[in-house]
Amino acid sequence: MQLSKNFEPAQVEQFWTNRWKEQKYFESKPDGRPAFTVVIPPPNVTGVLHMGHTLNETVQDILVRRARMTGFNACWVPGSDHASIATEAKVVQMLREKGIDKNTLTREEFLKYAFEWKNKYGGIIYNQIERLGCSVDWSRVTFTMDDHYYDAVIKVFVDLYKKGLIYRGARMINWDPVAKTALSDEEVEYREVQSKLYYVQYKLDGQEGYITIATTRPETILGDTAICVHPDDERYQHLKGAYVFVPLINRRIPVIFDEYVDREFGTGALKITPAHDINDYNLGLKHHLEVVDTLNDDGT
Repeated sequence: MQLSKNFEPAQVEQFWTNRWKEQKYFESKPDGRPAFTVVIPPPNVTGVLHMGHTLNETVQDILVRRARMTGFNACWVPGSDHASIATEAKVVQMLREKGIDKNTLTREEFLKYAFEWKNKYGGIIYNQIERLGCSVDWSRVTFTMDDHYYDAVIKVFVDLYKKGLIYRGARMINWDPVAKTALSDEEVEYREVQSKLYYVQYKLDGQEGYITIATTRPETILGDTAICVHPDDERYQHLKGAYVFVPLINRRIPVIFDEYVDREFGTGALKITPAHDINDYNLGLKHHLEVVDTLNDDGT
């Protein structure tokens, strides 16, 4: 038998993977041994695994194999989350390339395309995890849109809700105007942009003159429900208890005082739009301000 000068993993990876699966070496059933259970964080099926995933799975494999060899009933569950927002965006993009508008499809028709995507890319990810030699219990593969999985999630949510442990409330969220859904902070890619300050005058109510604010977001003026200045700012002491009018729409709003304001930024006067900024929202709660949402679901 001729041995290659270099180790060629492709020749042995598939052999041992098949051997381990045939012998069910890594399948786990509850018994008298102490349990050691790890779940692979579910990857979104937006492509294939990258080096970060590889490092993650390698570290988990070391921990699971060590636990298995020291007497624990080790159960390593493959993670599979293909029903994510990021995946939906990829499916919608695929449909667009085919000249299909998602909004023209029924739910069943869209799910058919989504499952096609899942079967294609879900299989790639599982194959990559296998080729890494990960000692996963493949009998426990499940998909977030499988009926039993979906029913379990709904059951737990309802149970937690009835116990008062989860509730629905107003929260500042990231909104996707195309998919028309809320996004986790994890799904958002932030970037710094060079913007400029716009100076806007708000006419005082019952007295002559204006108060001038500086803002990078003039488009949210229609949602203003207060002007805020620092309580120690000498320039605005005469405005305690005063009101101003929002330009264009003449909404009457109060001038409030709060230490949150940076006196050195702009004019030291800040427009407060509770529906469109988390800090403004918190100020709105503190000062009992009205919340005016100026955006439609499609971002207009």
